[in-house]
Amino acid sequence: ADGRGKRVIVLASTFPRWRDDSDPPFVYELSRRLAGRFEVHVLAPAFPGALDGEEMAGMWVRRFRYFFRRFERLAGSTGILPTLKKNPLFFLLVPFFVLGELCALVRLVKKVRPAVIHAHWLVPQGWVAAVAARLYGVPFLVTSHGGDIFGLRWKAVERLKKKVIREAAAITVVSRAIAAEVERLVPGAGVEVVPMGVDSSLFSGRGDGAVRRRFGIDGRMGLWAGRLSEKKGVRYLLAAMPLVLERFPDLRLLVAGSGEEEESLRSQCHALGLEDKVVFAGAVPNRELAAFYADADIFVSPSLSEGFGLTFVEAGMSGCILVGTDVGGVGDIIEEGRTGFLVPEKDPEALARAVIRAIELEEHWPEMRERTRREFVARFDWQVVAARYGEILVDLAARRTPGSCLNP
Repeated sequence: ADGRGKRVIVLASTFPRWRDDSDPPFVYELSRRLAGRFEVHVLAPAFPGALDGEEMAGMWVRRFRYFFRRFERLAGSTGILPTLKKNPLFFLLVPFFVLGELCALVRLVKKVRPAVIHAHWLVPQGWVAAVAARLYGVPFLVTSHGGDIFGLRWKAVERLKKKVIREAAAITVVSRAIAAEVERLVPGAGVEVVPMGVDSSLFSGRGDGAVRRRFGIDGRMGLWAGRLSEKKGVRYLLAAMPLVLERFPDLRLLVAGSGEEEESLRSQCHALGLEDKVVFAGAVPNRELAAFYADADIFVSPSLSEGFGLTFVEAGMSGCILVGTDVGGVGDIIEEGRTGFLVPEKDPEALARAVIRAIELEEHWPEMRERTRREFVARFDWQVVAARYGEILVDLAARRTPGSCLNP
């Protein structure tokens, strides 16, 4: 079955605000690949400087308003949960955000008459989609990426999550760890694990040294990439660096990203005397990340929480040796000793030992790189992932409630 001509509304709180945005692009990447099979309409939050509506890569993108424009910063830049943690005053915007999204979705459903809704994150998008589904008989798929499951533990929100899980026509999650949590909330929920994907043609092979030259790195290069938030555990990586440097003094660590923890991490580097060993690259546009991975020898990410861990897939496809903490979905990606190395969270000594071990096995890097890329392409390439999401959406579109007010 094909979804050609069928309309899908995609709800997301994380979506590129403009060209070359540094925000995670996974919803965008999935949706644009579905656009060849469906007519895709994306509903995302407004943000100062972003257009209220535009066409992007064959998709119609609308950004809903929910407050005075200069205060519409709840989603975007750092994500909703980090924004709320950094400034609790943003909690005042949450009711307006949810109401604005709901009103915008109702208008959009009435206008485009979708066959199915795809909501990313159980709350608030899943709840908003559930309301629209009840009103208009449109089936909805909800995808959990982890932050909604692991980061929102309040009782009222837990009840909302359970309601969304029970009412969704289908549920996908990006890792086995999230699936287990969904099953804990609603036993027998019928969850399918379908990860987000990576374009294997963009993340391929070794680099030409341009990133190394740009940042003055001559020896071995370690890389961390992402958003500098507390849950990414970068401070444990910095704490491990002196131990690694005792064994391999030529190693340099490049930190690619920005975020609320940057200032404290720079201070930590100064306190540890690592100013000439650790380079902060700042925010890197998504289209430039492939060059960073391609020039790096080792990719290290000691996250405290990780719904999936897409950067590991990108780095592994690019030929990096992987070292990560065994949390969330990272264990779905790294197989100890075969496609990388896993360590306990919050343990700088274990992290240092793993990095040292990885470098000591340098003569085995070519075979590990080849094996990792082959397995990752087979499991995580966007063609594979988007094809599965397409099948799910086609199936749901066929279930649209007979007699729905949206049916012709």
